[in-house]
Amino acid sequence: MSVQQYDEIGEAFEGFKGLPLAHYAEVPGFLALVGDVRGRSVLDLASGTGFYSREFKRRGASDVLGIDISGEMVAAARKLEEADPLGVRYEVGDVAELRPLERRFDIATAVQCLNYAEDVATMEGMCRAVHRSLVPGGEFFVLAQNPDYDFSGPTPAPYGFLPELTGEEAETGPRIRLTALLDPPISFITTCPRREVYEHSLRTAGFHDLTWVPVEVSEAGVREYGTDFWTDFHTNPPLQMLRCRA
Repeated sequence: MSVQQYDEIGEAFEGFKGLPLAHYAEVPGFLALVGDVRGRSVLDLASGTGFYSREFKRRGASDVLGIDISGEMVAAARKLEEADPLGVRYEVGDVAELRPLERRFDIATAVQCLNYAEDVATMEGMCRAVHRSLVPGGEFFVLAQNPDYDFSGPTPAPYGFLPELTGEEAETGPRIRLTALLDPPISFITTCPRREVYEHSLRTAGFHDLTWVPVEVSEAGVREYGTDFWTDFHTNPPLQMLRCRA
């Protein structure tokens, strides 16, 4: 993936979590999927500015390490840690070439991470790196673009994000341009890997008990905007989650 596109976003990345799709669907859905982290160690991959890393520590995780390929993202995460010390550690690193870590973790998370694999071999390598970083039986939680998303159907633009096909095809799936509709908008290029690519890569790396989990709108989101507002989201879900075990 292009490190530069994330280096250029930097601290603005925090704004993504305030958009309706993230605030009322992604964030509560992913945190509910990961569940109780009290006393457990968490490896947060593609940690960005540390949004989830901080939240896991606040929720009682014993040790949290955030790793991101972008130096600017890690710098922004460390700045937030300095302003509100929680004891979260951050480092710059590429999941595809993850260094051997000093410990194995109970939980690993990857929000919009595996979809940056340039090919199937790279995704397999990323999954192997995660697997060897987990304790036996450790859990791995993934959030990514829904592999079945219909690019000709209703878009999540009303909820703050717009995914569009670029017309290019990677080995893992179609390339897309994802725009966060902030002011000004922020766009970056990624892919939408096929479901079988995720499953093959994870199983090849040694993961089992793979389960796909839909992202639902929180009750707070329904209260804030009403049921009808979320019709397009339910008709053509833009996100999906996956859980598995090492």
